[in-house]
Amino acid sequence: MFFRGSRYGSVADAEWQRPDGRIVRYKRRRIIPETPAPLGTNVRPGDRPDLVAWRTLGDPELFWMLCDANRVQRPAELTEAPGKTIGVPGPDVGQT
Repeated sequence: MFFRGSRYGSVADAEWQRPDGRIVRYKRRRIIPETPAPLGTNVRPGDRPDLVAWRTLGDPELFWMLCDANRVQRPAELTEAPGKTIGVPGPDVGQT
């Protein structure tokens, strides 16, 4: 259901039985982990979270790592203000 490398990949699955007996499968709540962000970058005019992720992490689908590192839930918050400095996690973040 989620792509490989998704922030939800390690979140546990759960089930709920509806009153009619059907089973509904879902992911448990994901708690945003404390993510060190020793690197930084400035938001450029016209930036989007995926563009910043591509520029800093080499993969646009890793925008969620920037969100975690900056403790934001809505990705658009990362790039709302051109010139703002946002934290970028180091190369070892997300590895177990």
